[in-house]
Amino acid sequence: MACPQQSDELIFFVNGRKVIERQADPEELLLYYLRKKLRLSGTKYGCGIGGCGACTVMISTYDPVAKQIQHRPANSCLLPICSLHGAAVTTVEGVGSIKTRIHPIQERLAKCHGSQCGFCTPGMVMSIYALLRNHAEPSMEQIISALDGNLCRCTGYRPIIDSYRSFAREPTCCQLRETGQCCLDQEERVCSSSTGDQTHSGLCNPEFPPVDPTQEFIFPPELMRMAQEQLRTLIFHGKRTTWISPASLNELLALKAKYPKAPLVVGNTSVGLKKTHHDAYHPIILHPVRIPEMYVVSSTNDGLVIGAACCLAQLRDILMEAVPKLPEEKTKIYQALLQHLRTLAGEQIRSMASLGGHIVSRGSNWDLNPVLSVGKSVLNLASEDGERQVLLNDQFLAGCEHADIKPKEVIVSVFIPYSMKDDFISAFRQAERQKNALSIVNSGMRVLFSPGTDIIVDLSILYGGIGSTTLSARKSCEKLIGRRWNDQMLSEACRLVLEEILIPSSAPGGRVEYRRTLLVSFLFRFYLEVLHGLHQMYPFRYAELSQEKRSALGMLQNGVPQGVQIYQDVDSGQSPQDPVGRPIMHQSGIKHATGEAVYIDDIRPVDGELSLAVVTSIRAHAKIISIDASEALRVPGVVDVVTARDVPGENGKDEQAYAEDKVICVGQIICAVVAESVTQAKCGAEKVKIVYEDLEPILTIEDAIKHKSYITEERKIEKGDIEKGFESADEIIEGELHVGGQEHFYLETNSVLVIPRVEDKEMDVYVSTQHATDVQELVASALNLQSNKIMCHVKRVGGAFGGKITKPSLFAVIAAVAANKTGRPVRFVLERNTDMLTTGGRHPFFGKYKVGFMNDGRIIAADFQCYINGGCTKDESELVIEYIVLKVDNAYSIPNLRVRGHACKTNLPSNTAFRGFGFPQAGLFVETCIVAVATQTGLPHEKVREINMYKGVNLTSFKEEFDAENLWKCWEECLDKSDYYSRKAMVEEFNMKNYWKKKGIAIIPMKFSVGFNATYFHQAGALVHIYIDGSVLVTHGGIELGQGIHTKMLQIASRELKIPLSYIHFCETSTTTVPNGKYTAGSVGTEINARAVQDACQILWKRLEPIRRDNPNGKWEDWISEAHKQSISLSATGYFKGYVTNMNWDTKKGHAFPYFLFGVACSEVEIDCLTGAHKNIRTDIVMDACFSINPAIDIGQIEGAFIQGVGLYTLEEIYFSPEGEQLTLGPDTYKIPAICDIPEQIRVYLLPNSCNSIAIYSSKGMGEAGFFLGSSVFFAIRDAVAAARKERGLPLDFTLNSPLTVERIRMACDDVFTEMIPKDKPGTYKPWAINVD
Repeated sequence: MACPQQSDELIFFVNGRKVIERQADPEELLLYYLRKKLRLSGTKYGCGIGGCGACTVMISTYDPVAKQIQHRPANSCLLPICSLHGAAVTTVEGVGSIKTRIHPIQERLAKCHGSQCGFCTPGMVMSIYALLRNHAEPSMEQIISALDGNLCRCTGYRPIIDSYRSFAREPTCCQLRETGQCCLDQEERVCSSSTGDQTHSGLCNPEFPPVDPTQEFIFPPELMRMAQEQLRTLIFHGKRTTWISPASLNELLALKAKYPKAPLVVGNTSVGLKKTHHDAYHPIILHPVRIPEMYVVSSTNDGLVIGAACCLAQLRDILMEAVPKLPEEKTKIYQALLQHLRTLAGEQIRSMASLGGHIVSRGSNWDLNPVLSVGKSVLNLASEDGERQVLLNDQFLAGCEHADIKPKEVIVSVFIPYSMKDDFISAFRQAERQKNALSIVNSGMRVLFSPGTDIIVDLSILYGGIGSTTLSARKSCEKLIGRRWNDQMLSEACRLVLEEILIPSSAPGGRVEYRRTLLVSFLFRFYLEVLHGLHQMYPFRYAELSQEKRSALGMLQNGVPQGVQIYQDVDSGQSPQDPVGRPIMHQSGIKHATGEAVYIDDIRPVDGELSLAVVTSIRAHAKIISIDASEALRVPGVVDVVTARDVPGENGKDEQAYAEDKVICVGQIICAVVAESVTQAKCGAEKVKIVYEDLEPILTIEDAIKHKSYITEERKIEKGDIEKGFESADEIIEGELHVGGQEHFYLETNSVLVIPRVEDKEMDVYVSTQHATDVQELVASALNLQSNKIMCHVKRVGGAFGGKITKPSLFAVIAAVAANKTGRPVRFVLERNTDMLTTGGRHPFFGKYKVGFMNDGRIIAADFQCYINGGCTKDESELVIEYIVLKVDNAYSIPNLRVRGHACKTNLPSNTAFRGFGFPQAGLFVETCIVAVATQTGLPHEKVREINMYKGVNLTSFKEEFDAENLWKCWEECLDKSDYYSRKAMVEEFNMKNYWKKKGIAIIPMKFSVGFNATYFHQAGALVHIYIDGSVLVTHGGIELGQGIHTKMLQIASRELKIPLSYIHFCETSTTTVPNGKYTAGSVGTEINARAVQDACQILWKRLEPIRRDNPNGKWEDWISEAHKQSISLSATGYFKGYVTNMNWDTKKGHAFPYFLFGVACSEVEIDCLTGAHKNIRTDIVMDACFSINPAIDIGQIEGAFIQGVGLYTLEEIYFSPEGEQLTLGPDTYKIPAICDIPEQIRVYLLPNSCNSIAIYSSKGMGEAGFFLGSSVFFAIRDAVAAARKERGLPLDFTLNSPLTVERIRMACDDVFTEMIPKDKPGTYKPWAINVD
């Protein structure tokens, strides 16, 4: 809609520099403006919906009334640039740089090993920077809260917390620290005495310079003047949208009268998300941030008035300040709101989302609305017709016309009244994750009693997350007026609420029976909270709650996480210059923290570059009848549409790059649109029309078994005689286990930049991959070229975890074919939802077991059938099912064993490699069998584990010999370090006293096989150059994924050449320098490439021998200069042939893996039986790392893998529709662990005095092993659930499938509330989602 005025100049500052945008487009978001226009690539794209924090920046504004500068963190991916007029933006580049000055925040994060892949690191830095600009000495709670909205997939968060602990105002440990009574003191004392003073504690101990506030950017005086000057309305015209920012309330009301459909946007956290998800379009947007009336904060005799434009973080701060000053009886609604404000979204969203926007958008999952409603809040409205007030009640939230805002009205402020003495208000929510997750169900409840009695005068119960709007149990409440607050009333209330609040069987979001249970579980908790409050008010009139009922009060609260890391120090005789064995900082750590580490999409645009967007299948299985690209080609800026017909050579190998005649999964790429900009390419892709002819899909493992749809032949291992074993067993049990899939959720989505060279059809391919050689081979094959024409480059990868082995090669082919067709460079960066839709993840697993055992717990026979959902192509599924079959025994010697494995072929995106490669599923399966045996025999779980564990020198089921000595050392050390038996007794004592909260503890052993079952996977190459000035360039075939491979290579080169690290540089991994590299995976990437680097360095060292002999006291530079003069080659190729491994599936024997490593984890948890929530209290991990080349990196790998494992086993759930479409496509619907999910105490011990004769320097590969130890949390939760079931008289031979989500935990704690809800009979309705495992 056109407006007569010309566009105003948009003026703001970025990192102290003035930006003037004369043609500001309201639809342009800050993230893309920073990255594409200002070339500030430190701010990263992670999700595009404000859910991961990678794009965090700081927004500073000046309040001319309060004369204060406000600093707020914000998600730049949601922030329209037009909202920034008069603001100062600070990005990570503005905080500090290696070119100028590194900020203490950046330095501490890097030196405390708080980054691995580094992609999330700039966002972490900015969140803490914004906090420190507002609070110079924050509390640890504020630091943790500041990071609520930041996700990290690599580190496990502990080192990030440690990095910033030094900024906190309180001591960094408990008050007992260094008195000898603190647990950490005792830990250090025990460790140092047990190994002769050769252990080291902690990884974040360096001295840091203090923060100097004088070094920060000052707020630009020009912006202060602009804020104080006479305001006028600002108008910015875009191609489709006009942005109007009025200067007064009257102007706003006039505009709203003229444009009644125009939304008011403050933080863009609601309208922006609707645009992202649904491409919502608004011709006019009103931006009311310069209107003082909408920021009013005042108190009256009856309550508080809060301006509608105040952000949720401001509301939190206002309430936190108000509550201590008011009588407690007046603050009940404020305390209920604060409870939600601590967990709602992340700090970036809380800092930008407005109270008015939260209310008026009326999202069903919005947590504050039910509380505001039951608290009788009032909306102060204004329009050109005058002012009026509307009650924020259930009818308003339901959108009833008579109770709603009129189109021409705006919310100016919200009146939140004080509560009364006989008032009780509570807030409840349960989400998949404690923080930064939309509620599954939320609720606000209020009761008002006749003064001094428990007779109900007024009652309000509202629920969110149930339907499309917030729902009220109004009729139920009316029927309960006049009743006394007692057990009979509760029973009646539960019945009435379940009759009134109906959740259909096929309701969007699923979890139907769980949500019904929460309706009455919340109501029960409210009932008890009120009884408890009545007793506190009238202790002689109302009895105190029983111990059983008291245990239902309160939510689980996480404390500030603490960490301990114990590792063996280097030998006292080692040269101080030799870095091997020392916790050296990640080679790119500082660059991660300053945002100067370059990832694929950070590479500057090249001349003539095109952007690519793909068209994906919306059918799981169908013939392609036609592709109509005519409309797409008419979109301005679109250059071409690329299909399978444009591939000169081979269209992929195992999987087609472009679908040809049919599609075999939802998300399969059919064609690509290339255009001058990303927006144009996406617009063109939306215009491509595909006509399908549907075919019958196979989606689940059950379907595949029924249709005998398998990717490979059955894999089978047999040991002993299982028939005789079962005959001699005292008992036999049978059962099954389902394990869901897992998304990799690497922070850097798949990215490719292809640049054709002018001559010889050469092509440079910059790609985020774990397997550069495969990219080179597939691109060459697709273009019908020799591999020597394709140059593949990888500087670093922003997380991979197995997900970037096979898929990036296909994305590279797609981009390369487009570049070949157009003759221009092509950039292809997948958006998060497309990445998650197309790539597949960890294989869903289904296992059936039959186990025979003796009464003492010894398992003497087992028959396992294992199935995985491989998806639509082979990918890595054959290897994964082989590894499951080979590794399923874990740490247990089963004399008579048969394992059969099938990889199922279905019409889902092809599943692929993922950290642990089948073992996390197989290990959980066999541990489930152990638990089943322990339950049946009544023996302690740890005793059944001990009696079945391998002992001494032994053979695996495939006849590979190994020594289990270190398995037992880890086991005994973990029992001791974790104080297992005394804590187990304390858990049992807690459980006896608490009916509705239960604790659980579990200790899990692990035998993990490192590497691959074929020799050629272990080969590696390296190239080392020494230049005339003595500097050294190291290259090798391994790829930096965050695991610190390059850092370790530099450490090894330093030792072998006996020169300081500062002399050595690594540039990039490239097929032009080291050819034919295998993929970096299987935990062995570092050690095999290390052998190649070592080989090259030793060749060079030997060449220098005559020079050194002639000049033994000379300097390195002198030796190199002389060698050059004597024509000695200063370049060497290193090569490692690989570990000899093999597996013969015909004989079922082999030396399948180079070596084994062992570990044990003990975890303790607490669960809330009413909601299914749990908290991780403590985890102790003992790992057989042998000699660690870099303890900081290895412990980081262990912790990061462990937390990722906790995600698989307790949190991360992928949903598919009955039609085969993945429904979890971003951080809003798919929850990886956040900072709130890590144990309050996490202690990692590297087993001392251990060696491994096979790997370089007696090291072991740590990349994957920690993952399975996350199952200790799973089994600790199971232990807690078993305690609840035992107390309720329920059977203990129950099975819990993975992931053990809040839903599964709650429904396993069967009780009166799960029994009273209506149940749906499977098969009588179409579910929202299906289980594909």
